[in-house]
Amino acid sequence: MYKTFLFLLITTFVNAEVYNGVAIVVKDKAITLLDIKHEMKLSKMSVSRATDTLIRQKLEEVEIDNRKITVSSSEVYDDIKKLASRNNMSTSDFYDAVRESNGMGSMELKAKTKQKLLSQKLYQAITYSSLSQPSDFECEEYYEMHKDTYKHPASFTVIIYDGDDKNELQTKVDNPMFYSPKIRTNEQVLPYSKISPELASLLERTPLNSFTNVIPNGKGGFMSFYMKEIESAKAGGLSSVKTQIVNSIMAEKREQVLSDYFARLKHNADINVIREVK
Repeated sequence: MYKTFLFLLITTFVNAEVYNGVAIVVKDKAITLLDIKHEMKLSKMSVSRATDTLIRQKLEEVEIDNRKITVSSSEVYDDIKKLASRNNMSTSDFYDAVRESNGMGSMELKAKTKQKLLSQKLYQAITYSSLSQPSDFECEEYYEMHKDTYKHPASFTVIIYDGDDKNELQTKVDNPMFYSPKIRTNEQVLPYSKISPELASLLERTPLNSFTNVIPNGKGGFMSFYMKEIESAKAGGLSSVKTQIVNSIMAEKREQVLSDYFARLKHNADINVIREVK
């Protein structure tokens, strides 16, 4: 009688969880169908990749709890403020830009930022004693294998179109013959080494004689860059990119240590797949 009751109780619990949308349980931490679909939409991932990402996140949460790692609200705000500054935006404009680009509100951004900082602290704790600086030979070998990766323009000559009305500026981008006295222009030469990585990436993806997407200008308005000229950089050899090489090697070593660590953790973890997402 007791066994029958226990079986019915477990069955009822599992059915209730399925009804409530739980798809996977990782060490008593639930992943719902909604979680998976949201991750797919937010990160543009397939079902399997989104599921793997969320399982990894749950394993990280368990490790963070076990190691008693914490992040304060001031640390979260400071990180968001740094990101905004790197993009030449106020914090308020940065929130707006994030909301426009992927629909993520300020609360969700703060939650994501906190999770990122917790993960960074966890990664540092895991890899602290496992990483060593690369030798000169490692750096030379890496450079020879990845020369194309470290090629980039010396500078960009652009015309910056700036305005308060996003729709009006978008009309200009779509139709260069369109004129409005409210749209300001300013031609500049932007050295690659002097601009943020995000802006450099945006400009590198922009063909000659074309506009970038319309983006916030950090002052409550909007801007778009028209690519007029790209100046090629002269090859500087290993010495000119030594710091980047070291950082790349350390990042790869770090990722390998983390991948191995969490692969072992996943293999030994109590993970129950209640139903698959299709």
